[in-house]
Amino acid sequence: MKDIQLLILLLSLIIFQTSAQDRITGLNFASRSEVIAQNGIACTSHPLSTQIAIDILKQGGNAIDAAIAANAALGLMEPTGCGIGGDLFALIWDANTKQLYGLNGSGRSPQTLSINYFNSQNLDKIPSYGPLSVSVPGCVDAWFELHQRFGQLTMEEILAPAISYAENGFPLSELIAYYWERSVKLHQKYPNVIETYTSNGNIPVKGDILKNPYLAETYRQLAKQGRNYFYKGKLAETITKFIKQQGGFLSIEDLASHRSQWVEPVSVNYRGYDIWELPPNGQGITALQMLNIIKGYSFEKEEFGTARHLHLVTEAKKLAFEDRAKYYADMDMQNVPVEKLISEEYAKQRRDLIDMQKAGQYIAGTISHGETIYLTVADRWGNMVSLIQSNYRGMGSGMVPPQCGFMLQNRGELFSLDPDDANALAPGKRPFHTIIPAFVTKNQQPVMSFGVMGGDFQPQGHVQVLMNIIDFGMNLQEAGDAPRFSHTGSSQPTGKRAKGKGQLNIETGFSNKTILELTKMGHSVGFLPGSYGGYQAIWYDSKRGVYIGASEKRKDGMAAGY
Repeated sequence: MKDIQLLILLLSLIIFQTSAQDRITGLNFASRSEVIAQNGIACTSHPLSTQIAIDILKQGGNAIDAAIAANAALGLMEPTGCGIGGDLFALIWDANTKQLYGLNGSGRSPQTLSINYFNSQNLDKIPSYGPLSVSVPGCVDAWFELHQRFGQLTMEEILAPAISYAENGFPLSELIAYYWERSVKLHQKYPNVIETYTSNGNIPVKGDILKNPYLAETYRQLAKQGRNYFYKGKLAETITKFIKQQGGFLSIEDLASHRSQWVEPVSVNYRGYDIWELPPNGQGITALQMLNIIKGYSFEKEEFGTARHLHLVTEAKKLAFEDRAKYYADMDMQNVPVEKLISEEYAKQRRDLIDMQKAGQYIAGTISHGETIYLTVADRWGNMVSLIQSNYRGMGSGMVPPQCGFMLQNRGELFSLDPDDANALAPGKRPFHTIIPAFVTKNQQPVMSFGVMGGDFQPQGHVQVLMNIIDFGMNLQEAGDAPRFSHTGSSQPTGKRAKGKGQLNIETGFSNKTILELTKMGHSVGFLPGSYGGYQAIWYDSKRGVYIGASEKRKDGMAAGY
């Protein structure tokens, strides 16, 4: 009898120890509780950047000031995903006017570069790296547009923290260190890369203290001289001279003529919530198309992670991405039928193509024409910013202008060289963009500012996070930490056409039953690590007058408030 009691006790201890790491509240896959604060919250992909944003808020700056300061810090601390050599998009909820504003801060292709050049060089695509993929960097102009319209502190005050860290050093964090090593090895053959991104020629590792005095000086001159220093002044001359030496086409005229564009955000209603995205040349409306298709199905009695759940989202993604490849482009040069694409009528046409029993293969609908960082900040006045910024492929093109401290983007790679494609390269044209900020309102009031990083995954991530919250009742942190899935293999705006049904990649956390059922439906299920983005979000609880913040477990980021 005593032996049996002892065995029971031992088994109880084993069970207790096994489950000791489970959460007492909420879902077990959540990495932590949400962050809740009254005066302001910042969520970024680096803890030091988040702290800088909070410091700016405490100094009397607003969410816009804090977002710019955080972005500047990330350009220093996480150049593997962003920097002033890249582009920027933002959605801003302005508490004074109680309106949502959209800013397209993407740059254009060189005026002297055309498809004919690539034909003459026997190139069937724009190279990923080198001078030919460089388009005008829009980030700096976007900072000053945001600041001029909404900012409170001076640019000297806003850029001061990043300048200090660039001069005095910052410790390299874990995941960024991993991508930093890969990026430097990839780009080390190009001029100024080793000088800018290593410590005396040594690739830094986690915990190393890094400095970037060149970037400190660039930021200092931007604070003093304004955006013209970058687009018309000495820095513009340095950038264009360097690119021409490398065989590229970016000119001083291309930089001087650049301007960001204020645009009207577009939305669809998903189960009572208005989901807002920016119109093309970005891919934001892909998420809206997916949501419009998905809302025709009920998930009220369904748990997260069923085969039906993953199947419907994947099929909606395939349908929307075929339209994305055919129609999305720079709306200054292409008639993109946005209203039709996000209409209820068109969603029903696309929804009717889905077979609930098997994976499908689709083409674009017929329509009549008649690596990245994301951050979000909210302040005590009620302003909220959803901001995303990127150099496209990791650090970018490999092109580092001498003694400037940053790399230029390779966003031009996303142009198609087929003149019949909507996203075909043309002089002075904005390329198709993957980076998309998002915002949610309800009854004309702000609810949520969020984004998910990761190229083609971004609209898929937007949809999954929203479904996690709205359909499956998760809180903000759980919605980001929940297992994700990503379909690859759709047609691309670059002109690459899909072959077959693609692959459905899933993270750990989905049941064997779900995987088996998906396989029986004809999905090719894979397990591709590291391809599921990174997420930050802020939720405004108007009833209690508090902000709720979240930053997911897949990145080095942090949410903090005060």
